Amino acid sequence: MSRSADAAAGGEVRVEGLVRRWGDTTALDGISFTAEAGRFTVLLGPSGCGKSTTLRLVAGIDAATAGRIHIAGQEVTHAPPAARGIAMVFQSYALFPHLNVAENILFGLKVRRIARAEREARLNRVAALLGLEALLGRKPAQLSGGQQQRVALGRAIIAEKPVCLMDEPLSNLDAKLRHEMRTEIRSLQRKLGITMLYVTHDQAEAIALADRIVLLHEGRIAQDAGPEAIYGAPANLTVARFIGTPPMNLLQLEPGANGHAIRGLERPLLRLPVARPLVLGLRPEDIAAVDTGGQPAVVEGLEYLGADSLVDCRLGAERLTVRMQGAQRLQAGQVLQLRWSPRAMHLFDADTGERLDELTHAAAGMATGCGGGAG
Repeated sequence: MSRSADAAAGGEVRVEGLVRRWGDTTALDGISFTAEAGRFTVLLGPSGCGKSTTLRLVAGIDAATAGRIHIAGQEVTHAPPAARGIAMVFQSYALFPHLNVAENILFGLKVRRIARAEREARLNRVAALLGLEALLGRKPAQLSGGQQQRVALGRAIIAEKPVCLMDEPLSNLDAKLRHEMRTEIRSLQRKLGITMLYVTHDQAEAIALADRIVLLHEGRIAQDAGPEAIYGAPANLTVARFIGTPPMNLLQLEPGANGHAIRGLERPLLRLPVARPLVLGLRPEDIAAVDTGGQPAVVEGLEYLGADSLVDCRLGAERLTVRMQGAQRLQAGQVLQLRWSPRAMHLFDADTGERLDELTHAAAGMATGCGGGAG
């Protein structure tokens, strides 16, 4: 591509105190984040959290109620879309059915009156990059879903803008195609060095693609961090409940004279320097079944997934899921002894839902594995 390194480097997107209201409804409640130039930033969250609204505001399709938007160092809060230096790929692909692939890809350049020779040169580069050379004469109806997605990508790339916005572009594809297109989009972004701001509700997609994830919940940012931090150190219970398939187990810890015990159990699990209710987070893959010395849990159900099995158990008054390798011959009512490393524990404030880093680090410093209770 003819994009210069300077153009890619100038593609930072910065959002400050962004608010969007419709009457009494607040879709965005003062969010701030930065999508670094040349990096892949994902806006992640459940339906209705404000992620697509954020993208529409950055694109200039909708107007902000308050706050500021900067692209490539320039404030564009009230600028029209054409003046923002962005390209966009929609969920629906938005291809013109009466135009062939080449005409769809070139449409924006023709509108901008780019010279024919330049248009043809760019088309050849984009078609080669996306493997579309043999499809240029076809109409959208003659293409598969994956091929239509490539055409939509080509139309965005050919504009040679430093910033590309994508609104759930893979949601219409089957699982196999989504995996293939994720790989292609990530490779393309790295090769071109463009700034990507990508919206999805699919956490696996976000973790696979992102340099940074902005997780939204009810119009606010629940956490803004890299994929490893989002998964490995969720900032609050909202993130812990959303990230992970299945999500993190969250067990109520009740304080007592000798320490904190899992709700419904008498023997303390942890001795911590606080006397208030806590929540213990454990990833299903961090829990192991042992022969003896663990916390006794009753099997309630099992889901076989092929490579592993998800075992639903009751531990005291709490439910938790354990990920176990391969097929498991377990029956409802069977008792398992469960154990986990102290380093696998995440502690949260039961009232505020916020992660308690100091207590989490203190628990991780214990010398032996957990499951048998505090000594």
